Amino acid sequence: MYSSFVPPRQVRIGDAAAFVGTTPRAIRHYHEIGLLPEPERGGDGRRRYGYEDMIRLLWIRKTADAGIALDDIRVAFADTASSSSGADSDHDIAGVLERLEETLVAQEAELRRQRTAVRRMRTEGSRMGLLSDLVTSRLTNLPEGSVRRADLDSLLVTERIFGPLGAALQATRFIALATHSDLREESDRVDAAEEALDDTVAVDDPRVAQVAAERHAFEEVLQAVIEDSDLAQSDDALLDSWDASHPATADEGKGEGEAGRSSGRGQGSMSAFEATGKMPYDFSPARIRCMELVGEIAAHDSPA
Repeated sequence: MYSSFVPPRQVRIGDAAAFVGTTPRAIRHYHEIGLLPEPERGGDGRRRYGYEDMIRLLWIRKTADAGIALDDIRVAFADTASSSSGADSDHDIAGVLERLEETLVAQEAELRRQRTAVRRMRTEGSRMGLLSDLVTSRLTNLPEGSVRRADLDSLLVTERIFGPLGAALQATRFIALATHSDLREESDRVDAAEEALDDTVAVDDPRVAQVAAERHAFEEVLQAVIEDSDLAQSDDALLDSWDASHPATADEGKGEGEAGRSSGRGQGSMSAFEATGKMPYDFSPARIRCMELVGEIAAHDSPA
């Protein structure tokens, strides 16, 4: 006894989408990007899909569910269509899949990196956790709240310009301030005096030279505290460790100081000079003049 059911030779886009497990909109997109050839249309002007179309749609769906991009699927199908034999086709597809697997491995590594970054942010705090390990490792044992947001902002900028090594060395300053309340108070006072040198203050105002002298005096005291503590030895150990794990080439050493150290900014990054020129600071002319005077005082006081 034979069944009275006769399967259709062709189906409309809605039936094709329902069978494959996708949407008509997705199928139209496949047509637009050349992943699925346009089928013939019926007398009503609507697309009609046959057996081969459905097979191709099923393969597209399965491949996309595996996480492979539509562009890569199109390449694989194009290689299949251009091959003259099944063996050549399998070889071409194997090559495409090998490249796709390499891409997925890279994506997996990137996801692990992102997950590690998120975990560090949760552990260290959202801001400190975004700094490099080299920097955060120097700050994690400090009293809670002793490192301010402005300190972390400054370290973030320094890391961008001078790399992890530069920021880790700058962290020494904030460690000293966090562990010496008198230094922190004086730092706040000098900072406030500098900020008061706004656009209403002329560059030749006596307050500019006075604040410059105060800044220079504070930096001298801060440096003396660092030198007299174990922070200076920590910096030396950090530099030795960096040199051992990041040997600088001759090209990297140019302009990086006597030790020829690479800051770790990475290939293709901006130079420190370029990066500094792209970071905006809303300093008044009086404040800029104050900074210049601090440099002149330091140069005058340094041994010949």
